[in-house]
Amino acid sequence: MSLFETHQQLISPSATNGSVPVGTPAIEFQDVELAFDDQIVLDKVSFTVPKGVTKIVLGSSGSGKSTIINLILGLVRPDAGRILIAGEDITPFDDMDLMRIRKRIGMVFQEGALFDSLSVYENVAYRLDEQGVDEDEVEHEVMRMLRFVDLEDAVDKMPIELSGGMRRRVGIARALVGNPDIVLFDEPTAGLDPPTARTICELAIKLRDLEDVSSIFVTHEMNNLEYLSSDYAVLDREGNVHFEQEGNNLCMLNTEVMMLREGVIIFSGSEDELKATRDPYIRRFITGK
Repeated sequence: MSLFETHQQLISPSATNGSVPVGTPAIEFQDVELAFDDQIVLDKVSFTVPKGVTKIVLGSSGSGKSTIINLILGLVRPDAGRILIAGEDITPFDDMDLMRIRKRIGMVFQEGALFDSLSVYENVAYRLDEQGVDEDEVEHEVMRMLRFVDLEDAVDKMPIELSGGMRRRVGIARALVGNPDIVLFDEPTAGLDPPTARTICELAIKLRDLEDVSSIFVTHEMNNLEYLSSDYAVLDREGNVHFEQEGNNLCMLNTEVMMLREGVIIFSGSEDELKATRDPYIRRFITGK
């Protein structure tokens, strides 16, 4: 079974409604360690993602960024440490318990990972149809999600007819079916032109600011950091979404930055703190020089 098929089998679109104490992090890693043979992938990694916060995870290829996502989904087990989702330690969970946790999570793949033989509507509806949800409810939910990503007009198109950016947006719509309270983005703008990448980031901003969704946004692109850390979404009186700049007098408290190098967290803080660091490795990463 491919990794894509495994994700499709494991990630359900409907969020659970369990009671979680106020202030409990959506995601928490406690001294997590993972190695493949002699290769250390993560070395005592600890961090939290509070409710409604976007954690931007930076790092070069092989730094351990995507491994964090696979650990959250339970596709990989840590060698040591604990991983908590909404206060529950998922580290010892069996497949049935993990299925329950995965119902809280939406996953956005790097390439969109759509079924090429299914239309946009069928791709977004896939899990609901599989669960036997009433067709009227399926249609309502699919169209609601396609409106969220501004793709109502593409409902009958096939993936081959879509641009790369549109495919990513359909992938986001599919991930959001059922209102998950955690969304994981794995390099969602890779290979996209800057305007399209910004559109994907704006969807993540809408989730953060308007839906109070907790998310991890894995990327190696500094433009994404700039968008997510400086823009915020607001609704006007007519219900239209507008994006505004943070400006000099605001602080983006719901966006945090973490940077990995060879499985170790070498930075955790705000965008301003990242840009102010004098660490030579981080400076080279930021400037590309």
